[in-house]
Amino acid sequence: MKNKKYSLIAAVIVSASVSCSAFSQDWVPSRYGADDRIGAANNLSTEIVLEAAKLITTGKVYSLGVETAEDSPAYGTRTFSIDIIASAAGVPVGTDVVTSNDERVTTSFGIGSQIDGLGHLGIGNQYYNGLTTEQIVTESGLAELGTHTIPPIVTRGLLLDMTRHFGVDMVSEGTAFNQAEIEAAASAQGVQITSGDVVLFHTGWMQLLGTDDQRFISVQPGVGVEGAEYLAKLGVVAIGADTPALEVIPFENPQRVFAVHQTLLAKEGVYILESMNTAELAADGVHEFMFVLGQPKFKGAVQTVINPIAIR
Repeated sequence: MKNKKYSLIAAVIVSASVSCSAFSQDWVPSRYGADDRIGAANNLSTEIVLEAAKLITTGKVYSLGVETAEDSPAYGTRTFSIDIIASAAGVPVGTDVVTSNDERVTTSFGIGSQIDGLGHLGIGNQYYNGLTTEQIVTESGLAELGTHTIPPIVTRGLLLDMTRHFGVDMVSEGTAFNQAEIEAAASAQGVQITSGDVVLFHTGWMQLLGTDDQRFISVQPGVGVEGAEYLAKLGVVAIGADTPALEVIPFENPQRVFAVHQTLLAKEGVYILESMNTAELAADGVHEFMFVLGQPKFKGAVQTVINPIAIR
């Protein structure tokens, strides 16, 4: 199995070395320097943490993650399964009759609420800062750009309520959020997007979970390419939504598949947060909050399941 896995990786690397030579990228090197590996996380600072803490006025804590389960809608061949293993076949041990349970989980980390790392989507087998598949992909995970290297993200979070902006309960699939829509929503809410922020979009799309999972995963409203470029230029650290892919689907240009992912991850080093549970924040009319994320450090992971916290 190990040799077969290695052969598959080797085949990908050979393909990558051929295809990436055809690309000369004007987005390399990164604005953060040719040796940078954390992208827009460079915009975080102790000053930003202290300012974000001032946003806490009620102490109410919001969980932005959703449950990851065997029936969670997922792209492609991504799956999740969990088995419980009783210690010593469930037989009590010792005079205190100790019993315990462990679990064995088999999963992709790209299910449910997740963060996409900078090694997730590339352009012609080149990823953030021009790193190639050959440079980052190994038998034991990503050698560079793994999600375990993302610094803790503690900063100001902004929720842009797009249901309020469009005057609907749930924004329609294929609705793109570009600069005009983003600026209008932010202005109406009285907030200004600044460097170091995490920006979340509320679309109401999670109402489909459990009722129409196929529609939930296959189409959605979301950020357009111009909107992604605009937010990246403002210096945001991460962009998320209550949708499974963040970007608008159907794509603005059918020939440009996941162009927003390529723009944010490969070109700009901005992290993507998917399937964020924004409903409670929106219901409470919360637009600014302290955002806290310490992702699990699974070494070499491309993406990982998360449960960010918003504190009001």
